[in-house]
Amino acid sequence: MFHNRHVTAIIIARGGSKGLPAKNLRPLLGKPLVAWSIDHAKAMRSVDLIALSTEDDRIAAVGRDAGIRVILRPMELANDTARVDDTMRHAVRELESSFSRTTEGRRLERSQSEGTSSRNADPPSPLPLSQGERDKHLDILLMLYGNVPVRRPGLLDTAVSILATTGCDSVQSFAPVGKHHPWWMYQMDAEGRVNWYDDHKVYRRQELPPLYVPDAAAIVLRRDVLMEAENRPAEPHAFFGRDRRGLAQNPDATVDVDTEIDLLVAEAMLKRLESR
Repeated sequence: MFHNRHVTAIIIARGGSKGLPAKNLRPLLGKPLVAWSIDHAKAMRSVDLIALSTEDDRIAAVGRDAGIRVILRPMELANDTARVDDTMRHAVRELESSFSRTTEGRRLERSQSEGTSSRNADPPSPLPLSQGERDKHLDILLMLYGNVPVRRPGLLDTAVSILATTGCDSVQSFAPVGKHHPWWMYQMDAEGRVNWYDDHKVYRRQELPPLYVPDAAAIVLRRDVLMEAENRPAEPHAFFGRDRRGLAQNPDATVDVDTEIDLLVAEAMLKRLESR
């Protein structure tokens, strides 16, 4: 809980992957890749609920062994064309549906326990919800990719704090583009001829305007903005909302694993962090 707002971390990890097959299950320093994101969520101070969304029984087993909620998503939300915001909305609905079932069950149990033993007595009316049950709703959502094993300590709580204190629609972590700046990119035709993609005549890296790229380490969303964006399917980034905030990181603060090289880099970075 942060500023009286419920915080839910949802880790998304599918079993299929073309670049690095079964990457979320690849071993990394003694545990599956996805387990690192689970540990990052568990280390948070502000998180109230941690869930894992997957279609893969092996990944689901990792989540259950870690003691977190597991949401089995349909295959249409686990293919190469599935959108992450659709996956998040499915997870939200599944979690809130489970809260509703649990709450109704507890209300019935309390009503039955306080019912009269007389055959002629009217059936007991449902008792009001407890404060704890009323608070079982989703508000602030933290989306974590299961293939990101390196995150800066405190990053996730910081991102949640920014959203809660500013009232913005979303917070996302970014890294500087560095030498891969768009002003230094070229187009190439089928015969190998090249032309500037965007010719700005800048020759020194220090003169390039600062630009940032999402680094996949942290995405924090408002539940209402995520759900409303379903009505705008033609806008792929509508779930970020209109008031978007960024959290800049160093280029080496995060590793997003998509290739064998990424996995080697993540292993080296984690070993370095453990040795400190």
